[in-house]
Amino acid sequence: MLFFNERDYFEAHEVWESLWLDGAGAERKFVQGLIQAAVALYHFGNGNLRGAGKLYHSSKAYMEAYPSPYLGLDHRAFWQQMDRCFAPLFADPNPDRHLRPDESLLPVISLDPPPEKWPNPEDFTTDEE
Repeated sequence: MLFFNERDYFEAHEVWESLWLDGAGAERKFVQGLIQAAVALYHFGNGNLRGAGKLYHSSKAYMEAYPSPYLGLDHRAFWQQMDRCFAPLFADPNPDRHLRPDESLLPVISLDPPPEKWPNPEDFTTDEE
């Protein structure tokens, strides 16, 4: 979540993907939703508007299937932020290809309750990455 909140959506996706690969059941599907949300933001920031929109919708569908909060994440509040961020993309059926997310509207993930100490993100990456 630290990578996500630092707007490093690619690294957030990488860390969550390792959790997803090791996961099972409901938690695995929820993490898949987080991964897709990160990749949607990554695509939006890089101008892949079609990919961003598709992943936005699939991510939301995955996560809305769970009670909120789930795994400490109030995903309803998270999706309110995502909705505001992506609103300009969905406001026009043919958005300007130069459209990028408004940085002031980029979502932030918070946990309830917050952890006493955040882990070091470097512990979850390899030197090859």
